Amino acid sequence: MRMVFGLVLILGLGMAGFAVYMAKDYVGSYERALQAERAVTAQMVPTVEVFTLNRALKYGEKITPEDINRIKWPENAIPKGAFLTEEDLFPNGVDVLRTVVRAMEQDEAILAIKVTEPGEDAGITSRLTKGMRAFAIRVDVSTGVSGFLRPGDRVDVYWSGDSQGERVTQLIEAGVQLIAVDQVADEDRNEAKIAQTVTVQVSPQQVASLAQAQSTGSLSLSLVGAKDDTIAEAIEVDQQLLLGIEEEVVVESQQKKICTIRTRRGNEVVEIPIPCTN
Repeated sequence: MRMVFGLVLILGLGMAGFAVYMAKDYVGSYERALQAERAVTAQMVPTVEVFTLNRALKYGEKITPEDINRIKWPENAIPKGAFLTEEDLFPNGVDVLRTVVRAMEQDEAILAIKVTEPGEDAGITSRLTKGMRAFAIRVDVSTGVSGFLRPGDRVDVYWSGDSQGERVTQLIEAGVQLIAVDQVADEDRNEAKIAQTVTVQVSPQQVASLAQAQSTGSLSLSLVGAKDDTIAEAIEVDQQLLLGIEEEVVVESQQKKICTIRTRRGNEVVEIPIPCTN
């Protein structure tokens, strides 16, 4: 009987030890999982919901409520001009829609720079910034960079005409932005097209200068590189400079006039210099 009691006691102690071991292992696993969760939580970045597109939209299409999604975006990396609330995107209600002026892809954030104001179309007026005006310049294959101009490009404008009896070419405007080629304002147009007119965005003072230049001579455009942030300096070329002809400068020398009086001293005549009176 004592032997049975001893076996039961030993068995009970073994089971108790095993239970303690299992409980300790479970508590350790729980603590490790809790620490891992805390580490992940510490790395999480605060997010804000941003309006994006659920399909690709091209130039001229309207943005409807069916075209948008809400996606959580890192709060410290929200793109400039993104729409965060429905009131910002549709301030006048869902019946007054914005129009796409630059193509956007699916899941891309909707940015103010790529859409018009509510109710506006994708015409030239929506591309003009405050205080600026649109001015059309006549071009052809030679003056319009062989048809490789697109809305959004920047160009230097050169004038060729007669100045003081000589034929000259000079830079009159630098880094002017194109907002339309012919009647197309789509910046995503990639094919080359020989345009008849290009429309530039300029100030009222520049409008007057370009109008005067276009009426008194011919205008040519020079395409500026997309990453070129330099400003072209004043440039003027005439026929002599083009051919490398140096103008001879004739310097007239004036001989100093000397006035004298003559006096006789005996048999000698002496000339005495005096200040000239005229």
